[in-house]
Amino acid sequence: MGKQVSETAVHGDDILLSRRTLLTAAMAGAGLLLVAPARGHAATPLFVENVTQLYTVEVARIVAPRSCEELRRAVRDWPGAIAVGGGRYSMGGQAAIAQGLHIDMRQMNKLVWLRPETKTVRVEAGMRWRDLQDHIDGHQLAVRTMQSFANFTVGGAVSVNAHGRYVGHGPVGHSVRALQMVLADGEVVETDRQTRPALFRAAIGGYGAIGVITEVELDLDDNARIEQRMTKMPLRDYPAWFEREVRPPAKACLLHNADLLPPAFDEAWATNWCVTDKPVTVPERLVPRDRTYRMEQSLLWAVSELPNGDALQRKYVRPALFGKAEVAWRNHEASLDVRMLEPASRRASTYVLQEYFIPAAKCLAFAADMAQVIRAHGAKVLNVSIRHSPRDEVSMLPWAREEVFSFVVYYKQGTEDAAQEAVGVWTRNMVDAALKHGGTYYLPYQLHASAAQFAAAYPQAEAFRAVKRTADPKGRLSNSLWQRYL
Repeated sequence: MGKQVSETAVHGDDILLSRRTLLTAAMAGAGLLLVAPARGHAATPLFVENVTQLYTVEVARIVAPRSCEELRRAVRDWPGAIAVGGGRYSMGGQAAIAQGLHIDMRQMNKLVWLRPETKTVRVEAGMRWRDLQDHIDGHQLAVRTMQSFANFTVGGAVSVNAHGRYVGHGPVGHSVRALQMVLADGEVVETDRQTRPALFRAAIGGYGAIGVITEVELDLDDNARIEQRMTKMPLRDYPAWFEREVRPPAKACLLHNADLLPPAFDEAWATNWCVTDKPVTVPERLVPRDRTYRMEQSLLWAVSELPNGDALQRKYVRPALFGKAEVAWRNHEASLDVRMLEPASRRASTYVLQEYFIPAAKCLAFAADMAQVIRAHGAKVLNVSIRHSPRDEVSMLPWAREEVFSFVVYYKQGTEDAAQEAVGVWTRNMVDAALKHGGTYYLPYQLHASAAQFAAAYPQAEAFRAVKRTADPKGRLSNSLWQRYL
């Protein structure tokens, strides 16, 4: 899916620019693309896509600021709606608003300061985790909490209050010390847990509705050698096994996830990475940036397209992966590249995610309902990855109101309208299952949930709206997500 854009570059980190707009911006030398079309000539359309290439949004302007001052002027001077984006990995238009201004943060990617002695760092919000790892690895430091892949921007991770496989850490907001933001009127503010705490709490997991995050101050951890340990078990045994083998601090378990495979989703293939003194078996400290992923991409195609692909994954692919126990640096496992999950083409189909957060005591009951929904609708789910999180102590819109297990659903769908409508049906059924068991769903994905489901999953939304009315009384900061639910 997606509209064709004439005279437009859409490659990697390139933003969508017409040739005329690019030339004018270069002459201006300001790093901003605030260019009005010549009188009597139609403007070349500008589109903002996300990684799935679903839900492309046509915008009026795109700016790519290189400093807080350039961004502040762009926000202050733009008369209409504004949305902000980083890596554009959210999947339902969260980075753009129709006919509005799109702020592309990826040029604001500098290291502000690094203090190894206190294990703290401050970066511009457009920096990717992988770039931050380059700065801190030589100091034997690691990102405290981040997604499983390093391609995402730091500001984007804070805006969605991301999490990863870290045991006991919870969402990334727990490691955020302070934020710099530009508010809708152009004011630059500093905020933390003591200074303007309502802004701080609302911005973490606020998807750009409160302000444009320009700098993020973070706690770091020590880098360490970690050993991979893998166990397979019936799903019914998983909660007790988790309590025994993962939760106790004495196990020194740093990273954990357990995969459920189709069609039954009744076995847990669990992987722990635990701190060890053993020598590393993986020589690289970080995943090389130039690595190719053709083998991984081919395996994904095979298990999702070949006859009996589910059996192929259970009998051959997964056991082969389970046979590769390793000892690696923490930073190596944290620097994985999401390209290993990319299809060769998204013209006919694409890979997508959903995620559900379920109270720990209800995880088995939800898993049974989830499997029933998937099978009933014939959804092409490749796997479901289980993670764990304690209660969120920071965000105003927490996805973990208590201790939860998260169920990350990784699936393949067609790009045509009928396929999107079909996915919407079973997605709403999945949301109903999560709500039935006292859980919630994650907001960075396709906007299939109803307004009533959003209200039930995020009962704190009215408090969030109150902060927004104060920080952005005209409602200028928005996107497709907030346009639908806020």
